[in-house]
Amino acid sequence: MRTFEFVVERDPRTGLLVGYVPGWPGAHTQGADLDELQRNLREVIEMLLEDGEPRLESEFLGVRQIQVA
Repeated sequence: MRTFEFVVERDPRTGLLVGYVPGWPGAHTQGADLDELQRNLREVIEMLLEDGEPRLESEFLGVRQIQVA
């Protein structure tokens, strides 16, 4: 069993959720809700893993906040 971190954003034009694995080109999809997004992303990741181990271009560390005046 593998675990991957993924980012979720909402497309303001369509209202759809967009998810992607940072640093992994091609590991992205969309869905109407979080459950659909996760199902779709799981399917994409499974297909990509058929080609072998991913070569991540970066390492996801997290999200931080900053305040500005």
